[in-house]
Amino acid sequence: MLILTTAVTAGALTLTACGSRDEGSKGGEGAKTSVTIGLDAPITGELSALGLGIRNSAQLAVDNANKAGEVKGVTFKLEPLDDKAQANVGQQNATKLAGDKDVLGIVGPLNSSVAQSMQQVAQQNGVALISPANTTPDLTQGKDWKQNKRTRQFSTYFRTATTDEVQGAFDGQFAWEKGKFKNAYVIDDQKTYGAGLAASFKTQFTKLGGKVVGSEHVNPEDRDFKAVVAKVKAAKPDVVFYGGEYPAAGPLSQQLKDGGVSAPLMGGDGMYSADYIQLNKKAQGDYASSVGKPVEQLESAKKFIADYKAAGYKDRYEAYGGSTYDATWAVIQAVKKVVADNGGKLPSDARKKVVDALNKVSFDGVTGHVAFDQYGDTTNTMITAYQVDQGKWVARFSAEFKKFDKAGKS
Repeated sequence: MLILTTAVTAGALTLTACGSRDEGSKGGEGAKTSVTIGLDAPITGELSALGLGIRNSAQLAVDNANKAGEVKGVTFKLEPLDDKAQANVGQQNATKLAGDKDVLGIVGPLNSSVAQSMQQVAQQNGVALISPANTTPDLTQGKDWKQNKRTRQFSTYFRTATTDEVQGAFDGQFAWEKGKFKNAYVIDDQKTYGAGLAASFKTQFTKLGGKVVGSEHVNPEDRDFKAVVAKVKAAKPDVVFYGGEYPAAGPLSQQLKDGGVSAPLMGGDGMYSADYIQLNKKAQGDYASSVGKPVEQLESAKKFIADYKAAGYKDRYEAYGGSTYDATWAVIQAVKKVVADNGGKLPSDARKKVVDALNKVSFDGVTGHVAFDQYGDTTNTMITAYQVDQGKWVARFSAEFKKFDKAGKS
């Protein structure tokens, strides 16, 4: 069920098969093992606002671990690579990172379609891949998850973001119960993330009694939506749902309003970015959901926010800052356990043991309690609905997904 509640708001000397020794002390007291955490995200391009927030937040976690001496005898290093939100580039990055013996885990990617190209590489090399943002259920539970035939796809893959089974259901229920919308027009960008989210929204919205008065597929590169606007206007929906990301969602929303469609645009976490508002002069009243609760409302996130500000990053931590910090910290905690279990030294099969340790990770992080289920999915299923109000995203409702019955009732 959904419980909806109002919210205000690389060393020269090899030490082991994985890891290298810094020789500042000639191998004596004070010598440390260097462990690299790889990162893959769109650091340039249209989705760079999200990607830069991911990179910075991972760097912050690494820096804090080193300052605190979180893992005795280990120094962490972040190796960020830019995937430009392109699957083939992500696969190349995964291959490069996996080829570095010092890399014991990879944080990322942002896009589910990119993750699909990286998962097999990570699996073949036995290196953990943990995303702070992927939401497509297939990545963990397989293509038959809708028939409740769930099978873990890759033992090395984890994520700190909940799935579109949760988010799409939340969006559908939010639209019906809280938005009081009866008729919806559904659009998606045909990408793995967008199409999956739109499908989950449609399923839940119609289960509850809503009517889908039209649907359309667009290309993620499209910026001229005149033909779509005409179809939407003729259908007279109460709400337009878009499965996709903010670079296209912003122009789509503005063109809908300019074309005489008064219904708000609603979407998922791919829309939830300050850049969406910058791209859309008529964003007022639009909705977007995002995984977790807003970190600004979490007591557990106060230190993260303060540390991020103190670090002087010019880029916002954006939607996935907290979940990225938690994903990176999960790798750090896994390394910590592996080292502790091996008498304070990194074992030769560290990669495998880091993956094993991630399955048992449990700690209180920035976004709440961090742990993974049998599929590698986060156990934190909180979702928040935001609305644009006076040029800012404002949290309206938070929900924890439990389970829907056959009628779709909560």
